[in-house]
Amino acid sequence: MQRRNFLAATAAGARILGANDRIGVGLIGAGGRGRLLTSYYKEQPNVEMRAVCDVYDLNLAKGVEAAGAGAKPYLDYRDLLANKDLDAVVVATPDHWHAQMTIDAVRAGKDVYVEKPMVHKAEEGFAVIQAVRETKRVVQVGTQRRSFDEFLEAQRVMDSGRLGEVKLVNAWWYNRVGAKVSPRPKGKLDWEKWLGSAPKRPVDWIRFSNWYYYWDYSGGLMIGQAAHVIDAIQWFMGSSYPAAVTCAGGKVHIEGAEVPATTTMIVEYPEDYVAVLTVGYQAMRYPFAHDQLKQFNGSKARFDVGRESWALYPESKEYDPKPALEKKDYGSFERGTRQHIANFLDCIRTRKDPNAPVEAGHCSSVTLCMAMEALKTGRRIRWNAAARKMDG
Repeated sequence: MQRRNFLAATAAGARILGANDRIGVGLIGAGGRGRLLTSYYKEQPNVEMRAVCDVYDLNLAKGVEAAGAGAKPYLDYRDLLANKDLDAVVVATPDHWHAQMTIDAVRAGKDVYVEKPMVHKAEEGFAVIQAVRETKRVVQVGTQRRSFDEFLEAQRVMDSGRLGEVKLVNAWWYNRVGAKVSPRPKGKLDWEKWLGSAPKRPVDWIRFSNWYYYWDYSGGLMIGQAAHVIDAIQWFMGSSYPAAVTCAGGKVHIEGAEVPATTTMIVEYPEDYVAVLTVGYQAMRYPFAHDQLKQFNGSKARFDVGRESWALYPESKEYDPKPALEKKDYGSFERGTRQHIANFLDCIRTRKDPNAPVEAGHCSSVTLCMAMEALKTGRRIRWNAAARKMDG
């Protein structure tokens, strides 16, 4: 470890870890995503899943089973954070808990891998950034494209200058969801703990099982998928906060939900370009490799970046031009999450900033929050950089 990183870590009270020291990790939120991440962490060398927290007993039991022998169960995440055997935590809860849990974790001396979006409300992000920088903790936002070798290679093509000036980015993500929400599950749930900062209401198992589709806890597929796409666009384009966002949506076709599965957001950037993203989850189930695309339309070339492929098309008079550069690696995407986790663990040891730092996580989260507000109000939402808030 470089001397300045060692001194920074020591000043922050971090346990200095060598290459052969085992990193103790705790999981907060043991649903499907949390358990999948647990399996990836267990693949990494010198990592132990030592604790699991969930307010729903069936998820907690499944999470402990996934973590393996010796993992301690917790019902309250603050008790988990008090565990001195943990170096880091994974936050894989509903979106409305991400900010507070990240802040509490770094204040407790833990490094954090937090699922996207980093925050559910735009103003929360500034508090997260302040806490992370004051405590000098390592926080990786779960936008794994930033560590995926295919995207890193594509980003170098983007930086090569071969596109010329880019004023328009078109992007889409298509798939299909069922028409009904899940029925009431079995098991015991601490509803008050699950609600947290969300508006109080009587126990609602439909909301618990399908929180993704309710404004209080998330922004639906529009936000879940745009968190990846918008982040990648802003990364490739070197952008920070947007200037303004508008958003339109279709009808809600999922019983009991609030957020439509078909939306289009238009994002205006101060760097003088516009991004248009359509999320259509009432479409056919596309092959995994072709369900999403980002088209960077430059003055000299167009750059198409898919989930597991990319192609550069220079300006041409041909009716069916061939790409000047092309990469296809279908079936490779899971590697991106593993690489993102490996980057996080490496940064725990070196105390460097990870590939998806909190500042980048907040920039994309602000765009998503503006899109939610635009869709709910029907207005064009502007970002007031001086006041650090949205203006309708």
